[in-house]
Amino acid sequence: MGTREIEGLVSWPIQRRKLSEEAAFRLEAMIRDGTFPLGTLLPPERALMKVFGVGRASIREALFALNRMGLVELRNGERARVTTPTPHTLISELSGAARHFLSQPNGAGWFQEARALFEIGIAGLAAQRAKDEDIERLRSALEANTAARGDISRFERTDVAFHYALATITGNPIFTAVHDALVEWLTSQRTLTLRVPGAEQRAHASHCRIFEAVAARDPERASDAMELHLREVAEFLQHAREGVDGPVGDSR
Repeated sequence: MGTREIEGLVSWPIQRRKLSEEAAFRLEAMIRDGTFPLGTLLPPERALMKVFGVGRASIREALFALNRMGLVELRNGERARVTTPTPHTLISELSGAARHFLSQPNGAGWFQEARALFEIGIAGLAAQRAKDEDIERLRSALEANTAARGDISRFERTDVAFHYALATITGNPIFTAVHDALVEWLTSQRTLTLRVPGAEQRAHASHCRIFEAVAARDPERASDAMELHLREVAEFLQHAREGVDGPVGDSR
């Protein structure tokens, strides 16, 4: 590459890392390479200060950063202990950003779109992987949802539980962690939609269709049933915000 081509590149200066970030980076590397194995205690703060040549504040910031990553456990008055990140750790790191996005003008729309992509995929995967015991567990969740009709609070809880049961069937802990991270938003959404006339009936009918498709081990049908369900939820949500009756249509 010649001088002219280099001059045409967008400026991208190398940034110097903060001392705490460099300390966190080096500690992470030492955890990854086994210098500090899983379950062991890290050296005292004073020893780490000497090793890295930084102050106490930088070491503490580094430890807090590793704690958020799930690499160390911090307890008052005790040395940091090396731990293993979990899917829940990963998702909880995103929760603050999720709340920020939700507060944006189109935040709910973005989440509805993300939720659709997530749950449609889960329904199809659940239909592929479901064992007999999974089907029975999902049946129990559906029966609880059926019994809760007429009681909005119970219906909300059993609605969430039904979708969680679907996520567990996949056997992927990241899916259940994502579901847990979205529960607060999903619950507030259901609180709005279930107050629209006909919403509870339609939601229950959708759950029945989803269950039947998963029980039949039919991924395409399960995905289609979930897609229809979430499309109806989006319509009811829009109507709830506009203060009008919900969509009219087949409520099978």
